[in-house]
Amino acid sequence: MKIIDLSKPIQYNKNDPWFMKVKIKHKPHKKAKWLIRFLGLPFKLFPKNFDGWADDVIQKMGVHSTTHIDAPWHYSPTTNGEKSKTIDQIPLDICYADGLVIDMKHKKDFDPITINDIEQFLQNENLALNPGMIVLIKTGRDKFNGTKDFHKIGTGMSAEATSWLIDKGIKVMGIDSWGWDLPLPYMLKKAKETKNSELFWEAHLVGQDQEYWHMEQLVNLDALPYSGFKVAVFPLKIVGASAAPARIVAMLD
Repeated sequence: MKIIDLSKPIQYNKNDPWFMKVKIKHKPHKKAKWLIRFLGLPFKLFPKNFDGWADDVIQKMGVHSTTHIDAPWHYSPTTNGEKSKTIDQIPLDICYADGLVIDMKHKKDFDPITINDIEQFLQNENLALNPGMIVLIKTGRDKFNGTKDFHKIGTGMSAEATSWLIDKGIKVMGIDSWGWDLPLPYMLKKAKETKNSELFWEAHLVGQDQEYWHMEQLVNLDALPYSGFKVAVFPLKIVGASAAPARIVAMLD
């Protein structure tokens, strides 16, 4: 079995915008020696060649800062009139399933992915969309991951296409762009230009009426075939959170 890592490294990156910067403090082995001594073990009883233990502290990391999966609570406090689920409430049986890649690399920046786009791709590649699959939208924008412009460029899902996938029985889906919708700065600009109050965050807000979970900032989708693999998406169990980092992998026989 071959395992493909679809998650980006968790580390400090100077190019990340302020709202998604990660800061991790790495503590060297020697610092723990004094902690162990303080806890009561004399230096003379330290094991031979024992340098202490290394330790690390995540000083800053938003749950949306790296490769992650969003919970319905992120989109809205309610889903179809009921309290939305937080990330610790994700059903584990939907976190491991057959995967399907939908290739949208041809889509231009700021051109939303439509139902027709997906249907045409499935027809051209003779692929079937089955309930319970984990669908991965490949835009090719992961090549900009870690750059200053990552959150400003790319395509994204339309509300209609998102709802269509949910209607087909897809509960978990993901994308290799910064976000599920069109780029955030672009949405802000267009909403103000058009005076359209329904434009901003339209794909996310499908979650007000239909429960679904989506991944953002995936990587390495080019390493996958379009079908014939499994996907595992198990987020950290952060109680009450709107999202959580996840080590998302694909498994090929």
